Amino acid sequence: MPDEHRLEEKFLSQEAEKIISEKLDGAEKIEIDIQTDLLKIVQGQADGVSVVGQGLVIQEDIRIQEIRLQTDSIAINPFSALFGQIELNEPVNTTAQIILTEVDINRALASDFVLSQIQNFSLDVDSEIVSFEPQQIQVFLPGDGKIECRGRVMLKEMGNTRPLAYTAIARPRTNSQPAMLESFSCTEGEGISIELVTAFMQKAKELMNMPYLKWEDMAFNIKDIKVEIGSLTLLIKTQMKQIPSSTTVS
Repeated sequence: MPDEHRLEEKFLSQEAEKIISEKLDGAEKIEIDIQTDLLKIVQGQADGVSVVGQGLVIQEDIRIQEIRLQTDSIAINPFSALFGQIELNEPVNTTAQIILTEVDINRALASDFVLSQIQNFSLDVDSEIVSFEPQQIQVFLPGDGKIECRGRVMLKEMGNTRPLAYTAIARPRTNSQPAMLESFSCTEGEGISIELVTAFMQKAKELMNMPYLKWEDMAFNIKDIKVEIGSLTLLIKTQMKQIPSSTTVS
């Protein structure tokens, strides 16, 4: 009987790999393991799903060097599962480890998709709305737990628009230490006011203290960040209402 269960798992996993691979723009490696058997599928259940992927290109220039994901037990649509496609009947909790390289991060930051998501970021500064239109963002990972960010934005305040370039070095929040801003300097423009810096830091604090962030059908929380030379590793807890479909990943 265990061998029969393993054959069922293997068949479903291979079908799922085929479906997910077709939805990605590219993948060096993807392995999906659906932990279930025929009886559980008929009952709309699975013990879990694990995913291991390398070199995944999700959307245009958005690439993930490596991902390892494991779900808790899940309630699924038994009819779709028989064809290797997992459709959730209830939200599922997942744990994911994601590795991003410095090259991939900067390629994503320069993509039209990411730029469209961060256009016209605004702050309330003493009852006045100040907005930022990103022109360029580059991230450097020199090691020692540091992230260096160099960017250029168009700053709109008091009816005026002016360029501002900056360099910032920060240490992200981890299990053992809070987020730290080591340095910030303006490399182009007239600088920024103390009031604007205060509003920005308050906004950053609010974002970091949020219990979770939302994106489409997922709510996620970054539990830990590990910065090494040239790479960034994220440990993420996620509640997923639905496995991303072709409309959300391509």
